[in-house]
Amino acid sequence: MVRHAAVGVLLTLLACTRGPTAAAPRPLVIFHAAALGPPFTAIGDLLKREIPGLKLQPESSPSLVAVRKLTDLDRVPDVLATADVALFEEYVIPAKADSFIVFGTNALVLAYGPQSADTADLENDGWRQVLLRPGIRTGRSDPTVDPSGYRALMALQLAEAHYREPGLAARLLARMPAQYVRHAEADLSALVQAGELDFIWTYRNLARAHGLSYVDLPGAVNLGDPAQAAWYAQAKVTLPGRTPADSLRLTGAPIVFAVTIPREAPHRETATAFVQLLLSARGRAVLAATGFDALPVPVVVRRVPQP
Repeated sequence: MVRHAAVGVLLTLLACTRGPTAAAPRPLVIFHAAALGPPFTAIGDLLKREIPGLKLQPESSPSLVAVRKLTDLDRVPDVLATADVALFEEYVIPAKADSFIVFGTNALVLAYGPQSADTADLENDGWRQVLLRPGIRTGRSDPTVDPSGYRALMALQLAEAHYREPGLAARLLARMPAQYVRHAEADLSALVQAGELDFIWTYRNLARAHGLSYVDLPGAVNLGDPAQAAWYAQAKVTLPGRTPADSLRLTGAPIVFAVTIPREAPHRETATAFVQLLLSARGRAVLAATGFDALPVPVVVRRVPQP
């Protein structure tokens, strides 16, 4: 059962939930989605000014990798933040944590660099036609570990429906063979900057952080408009598991980022201070400066047993 609660109440619960509490607040271990690297670095710097001697140990990775460090490898961070609440709901809640907070949104874009081909034709010919041209190299991240990767596949399906072009998704996917797939988005950004790829599917904030130009996609395609949640739900992607029974069926939804403090987090008080700062006015300003849209009011999801 999922219940929503006030953020302040939940943060109190997070700080007090059972689990070891270390006397020293360092190092604070944070597993986070790669897209959260820029804002979390800035928020960590702010927190270090408030807690003398604080040391941060951030680990940036694709979201599913971050989750599996906790669920499969029993590595317990102080803070866990992902790019998709579905991963929390499927793997983390209630096995490893009691709740999570949704704090920000983003959107998919097509990013390109100074050496990318045919960018001058984007405005007149449209992004679809450019990506379908022979010789154009378009990269994406691995959908089996990275929400950006499976969201790119969802965006192809949504583009086909939005533009009413049957077969468009398959044609676009055929132009993105396995050789253009990378484990992490940071690898994609480096390749497009070096001119080894022409375009990449990525989050808007990462395109900005890496100094890339990008194409703003329609709201019906970019998974960035909460008002179009019902439209996005027509997109479906299945992630393979260790066995067919472990496969994860994902449904298109607005892009949202969420954070939790695992039940056995070693430094709960300091972790709570980090999350409080993330949700504060200063944290929201950091999110905005790094290309995110902070939710007007963070959404708290708490899973509790049925009475």
